[in-house]
Amino acid sequence: MVRAWEDAYGLAFSLSYNVTGGEPLLRKDLPKVIEEIQRQRGTVSLLTNGTLIDRAKAETLSQLGVNGIQVSLEGPENIHDAVRGQGSFRLSIQGIEALLGAGLTVTVNVTLSKLNAGQMKEMVPLAARLGVQRLGFSRLVPSGRGKGLLQAMLPLQEVKELYETLLSITSNGLSIVTGDPVASQMAAKDDGDLGEHPVAGCAAGVSGLTLRCDGTIMPCRRLPIKIGNVCTDLLREVWATSEVLNRLRNRKLYKGKCGQCPRWAACRGCRAIAYAYSQSKGHDDFLAEDPQCFI
Repeated sequence: MVRAWEDAYGLAFSLSYNVTGGEPLLRKDLPKVIEEIQRQRGTVSLLTNGTLIDRAKAETLSQLGVNGIQVSLEGPENIHDAVRGQGSFRLSIQGIEALLGAGLTVTVNVTLSKLNAGQMKEMVPLAARLGVQRLGFSRLVPSGRGKGLLQAMLPLQEVKELYETLLSITSNGLSIVTGDPVASQMAAKDDGDLGEHPVAGCAAGVSGLTLRCDGTIMPCRRLPIKIGNVCTDLLREVWATSEVLNRLRNRKLYKGKCGQCPRWAACRGCRAIAYAYSQSKGHDDFLAEDPQCFI
């Protein structure tokens, strides 16, 4: 498929895959999945809670050439265990240590909400002590099991203040990273309106897709809108013709401040958060404004 796209468009494609879940390490055939991805010329990263990783599994992932591992930690031990279950923090730390011992690149990622925002500063020395290469953060998406945490979403001003603090942190050997399109605009230059064509920011409909284990295609793993199935549909046709994806690429259809923002082409807010929040208000709009945007 990749070669066909390259031949058709005269472009070289750089494929990357994030293998996630649920918990991907519950799959006994995970090594075969990773090997198949690599046969398709793709790099592989793994998103996990870390609790099932021991030395042997870490060595296997290293031998398979996994590009990086993201392990979720929701805060210091008391906060993490309150969110993910008693004893899970200890198991996740053991998993991180095994991954680092196998020479893998590890990102500790925190999902920010009212439950842990006050402890976020503690995560920097924790990550540094562990020896991970990166500390990442993302915002709570109130969908799926997170739907019951709607009231734990941070107010707009608190998101702004927390992001300013996090992105100002310097720690030797530790990078502070995020995939949040809103955060990425904080250091952007004011260079006028960036135009009508998306070039960066939220990946939904622009630079990424999600494939579920049953073949269902979605714009994003946190944007639960079915747009096809790889068992019956050609992925290239879905990418080119999906009404949902084409709406995501159309600035004129965006609502509120996202549609009016001069940085739309480089951001567009988080579509998953916008969609989940709109649903909580009785709507069903994946083009609604991002309710936590402070830019």
